Amino acid sequence: MLLALGTCLPVLAQESYFNVPESDVAEKHKFTVQQQFNFQDFYRSLTTVDYGLGKDWEIGANLLNLDYYPQTRSFQRNDSTTENAYSPLLLLNSQKIFKLGHDFHVGLGGQAGFNLTPQTGQQKFVHYVYANLNKSFRDDHYKVTAGIYNGHVRYLGGSQAVGFQAGFDAGIFYQKLHLLGDWISGQHDVGQLGLGLEIYLTKSLPLALGWQRNNQDGSSGLIVQLTYSPE
Repeated sequence: MLLALGTCLPVLAQESYFNVPESDVAEKHKFTVQQQFNFQDFYRSLTTVDYGLGKDWEIGANLLNLDYYPQTRSFQRNDSTTENAYSPLLLLNSQKIFKLGHDFHVGLGGQAGFNLTPQTGQQKFVHYVYANLNKSFRDDHYKVTAGIYNGHVRYLGGSQAVGFQAGFDAGIFYQKLHLLGDWISGQHDVGQLGLGLEIYLTKSLPLALGWQRNNQDGSSGLIVQLTYSPE
């Protein structure tokens, strides 16, 4: 993982707006957990767990693209075609923050691992790495992120790409009601726009409800995302 971050610059990775990493790291010796469900003609689960190492480092793991198809009442694996993202994926992630002053910071991170498959010889390496520039306003009441990414074709689906990503978090009523949005460029499964609202059940447990639209084919769906981030 560290080798990948050292040789390239980067969705669901660390704690995200919806799909774009916020480039905030977990507090030292504390865990953050984010669970997202996407509802389209199939249901997708994306799970991220991160642990704060201190000194603006975090490490973690992801279980992504756990896809359930209600028509067949079964979970589906993809380990053969790159027209769609491989699924499911088990990844390790890491991120390092560099503070620049004036509430700016840079986040360098990514995730890498393999697809989970029962077929011998079909396990393949995938990666997604990124570099984000971040700015916060009014004591973190508002945040914006813009950066670049690189993803393997088996992670993205459709094509391997270097692209652009951006996101924002607007605390309309801080830690009560927030407006979230993000966008990842590219003609692939991960390239999409997401918009929604985040409601804080408690200060450590926000629930986000959103809508997303894929760049490639215009398909859309609903997002339900729950994040646990201890104070």
